[in-house]
Amino acid sequence: MVCLLIWLTAFAVFKQDALPGGNVFALFVLVVSAMLGGFLVSLVKLPPLLGMLIMGCLLRNVPHIDFAKDIDQRWSSLLRNVALTIILTRAGLGLDSRALKRLSKSVLLLAFLPCLAEAGSVGIAAYLILQFPWIWGFLLGFVQAAVSPAVVVPFMLKLQADKLGTKKGIPTLLMAASSLDDVLAISGFSVLLSTIFSRIDTALWFQIIQGPLEIVVGLAYGTFIGVVFWYLPHREHDDVALFRFLFLFLGGLAVIVGSKALGFSGAGALGCLTSAFVAGHKWRTPGWDVERVKASTVFLYLWTVFQPALFGLIGAEVIFQRIKAETVGLTIAVLVIGLVVRMAFTMVAVTGSGLNWKEKLFTAIAWVPKATVQAALGSVALDIARETNALPEVIDLGEKVVTIAVLLIVITAPLGAITITFSSTRLLEAEDHPTVGRDAEGDFEDNSLRESGEFDGDDISVIRTANQILNSRDFNGAFSPNVERMKMIDEPGSDIFLPRK
Repeated sequence: MVCLLIWLTAFAVFKQDALPGGNVFALFVLVVSAMLGGFLVSLVKLPPLLGMLIMGCLLRNVPHIDFAKDIDQRWSSLLRNVALTIILTRAGLGLDSRALKRLSKSVLLLAFLPCLAEAGSVGIAAYLILQFPWIWGFLLGFVQAAVSPAVVVPFMLKLQADKLGTKKGIPTLLMAASSLDDVLAISGFSVLLSTIFSRIDTALWFQIIQGPLEIVVGLAYGTFIGVVFWYLPHREHDDVALFRFLFLFLGGLAVIVGSKALGFSGAGALGCLTSAFVAGHKWRTPGWDVERVKASTVFLYLWTVFQPALFGLIGAEVIFQRIKAETVGLTIAVLVIGLVVRMAFTMVAVTGSGLNWKEKLFTAIAWVPKATVQAALGSVALDIARETNALPEVIDLGEKVVTIAVLLIVITAPLGAITITFSSTRLLEAEDHPTVGRDAEGDFEDNSLRESGEFDGDDISVIRTANQILNSRDFNGAFSPNVERMKMIDEPGSDIFLPRK
């Protein structure tokens, strides 16, 4: 009934465009189909985003139902930019500076070492095997290198509930590090993106400094806007939660779209991420979180709609006729090389953390799945290439990156979900008698860790990070049903938009 009412409204407004063959009708069918596909896939305990992606591919490539071919590229690009804004904003809000200061060496190594190793190995493999230019190879590397909390976080929450690996804080270790892993991948991607699309007629010296310059511009914009949002809206305003959402959302969307228009495309993602991080840093301060409405739930509701739109549109960018069968095997080989290198360096990263070989192996397995960040970044280069009327070979490279991103999601998301499920009970130790309570700051912590004497204060601080990061950072909680995500958000002290008790 809701779908029918939405279509009738669209028909009344857009007329012929809301009928078969029109752009609005194609988008409507795509989003509804992606939602249905996600629901069906979730019934077999796999990430819904997989079903959304598959539906997008089918609606573009299967005769008689190939409605996706009617979607206007400008609408598609705009919707993906909105989805990217939502993802990056929630990621920024999930980064707690106080918690990050307390993170142990293991978390920092787990976030940076595997990400950089995978990006580098994929870049080299893409150059040697797929004949990519060096810079496009490393761009693909950073697209692949980001881990997916959409798959990882729900499973880690289940492990915490089942008390598997909690004695050594393995679930929390993985969840805390995932934020930094994504930030690093997005930063590397932004630098390379700006270098690729720097104007040919630009002076050589400016082309050399444009990448670092865009990082500075993105950080400067995000810091300035974030500080402004400390005071606007006023914290005593009746609708402070609503206005905080509007300012964050529109400020992030403006920098993502505006940076492309100004030729500083790499600054957009960093600017959006930084503005949310800086604003959230102040809003976490006691006495500032006074609003009575959970503003973060608005982002949750938006993501419910834009998640199927994003994955459906990404799937619709894959055109089977343009994929050469002989290159599919080579492409998968590049992806496998990157994943193997990532797993190896993941085990190296946690070598000094007191984990045994089984726990190290599980950490490497859990650090494999890819999904939301790949969907958000995978099409960015293609969109810019189309908007700037780039050379055909550049557009072709952009299409290849999208196709590889889709293959990566299709392969690693279900594989990661299955391997995490079956390996957790075999590789992790169950905690017999955990003692769980709240610390002075209102966060959950496992008291048995402190009593065991195996962890110092810095390690135990990682445990405190869980509730600060998990729920506010559930920016791509695609795996859990909405009801479960709402339960997470309702955890006391877990959301920067909630008043402290």
